[in-house]
Amino acid sequence: MSRIGRQPIPVPDAVKINLAGSTIEVEGPKGKLSFTFREEMSVRHDADARQITVERPNDERPVKALHGLTRTLIANMIKGVTEGYTKRLEVVGVGYQAQLKGPNTVNLVVGYANQIQMQAPEGVTVTVPDATHIQIAGADKQAVGEFAARVRRVRPPEPYKGKGIRYEGEQVRRKAGKAFGK
Repeated sequence: MSRIGRQPIPVPDAVKINLAGSTIEVEGPKGKLSFTFREEMSVRHDADARQITVERPNDERPVKALHGLTRTLIANMIKGVTEGYTKRLEVVGVGYQAQLKGPNTVNLVVGYANQIQMQAPEGVTVTVPDATHIQIAGADKQAVGEFAARVRRVRPPEPYKGKGIRYEGEQVRRKAGKAFGK
């Protein structure tokens, strides 16, 4: 049995839940999110106890997998509209830098002949506290993580000098290089 799926999801006072058919809408101080779950799952909102429960009809393997997934996605939505999610990136390398050009547009100078501009999706905010750090924030965990991965993909950290864009605190495996063999 899914231990995660059986746990009720607590709903804070600042969050409004709207459950219509197989769509759940969550609205809070940081934004509004909606999610359409599979028909196999039944989601119930108990307004008096301020909690949401997710139940499954049987113990078949695919349904068991959807049980925990559905519960976790709804819990992430509630956390996103109350606290929000943040990803921090570091730009490492001589002359490598990030600049904010307009609202939610980041300009990257990372060793290519031209600068790369990336526009953040709706609901995601980008701030550049200094030239070597990028902070990506938003209510939708998937959108924040996807945009952070797209920015990192522009110039992933290379193993010889460690130059590139990396997540804050990420450990880059370093290689010795060919001079080490002599």
